[in-house]
Amino acid sequence: MHPFFCYDGVHSQDDPNSTQTALFPDNLILVRENKSWDEALSFCRQHYGDLVSAPTEQVQRWVNRRAQNASTPHVWLGLNYSCKLHFWFWLDGTIVGMEEEARECGGKGAIQSGKEQSWVVLHETEKLNFICSKCGGQAAIS
Repeated sequence: MHPFFCYDGVHSQDDPNSTQTALFPDNLILVRENKSWDEALSFCRQHYGDLVSAPTEQVQRWVNRRAQNASTPHVWLGLNYSCKLHFWFWLDGTIVGMEEEARECGGKGAIQSGKEQSWVVLHETEKLNFICSKCGGQAAIS
């Protein structure tokens, strides 16, 4: 199964000679408004597509670059923990392996803004900036 991707007809920035088409990083929108995770999810779905899913290293690098310009210490992403099934997943459906201590009901995934940019688990009610993708949750290459 291949996840859904948004394409813009440009080649991968990591390899300009590649014949594989990639999403241009400009489809990732840093919203500098402070919202809870659920509010950020609703905002992204109403205005752009979804909170960003970042299941590949390439998309994670793009997300890291966007997060550097945030006005909050962390930035919401489309990373969610299922309390019933006991696993993390991106909103695009990709399951994520996380450390045992990161398994927290009500926990949502965020990234630190600034230079360090560690991935963190925060309570969904915290008010943070967030990153949307323009067309669907995933912003990656297939």
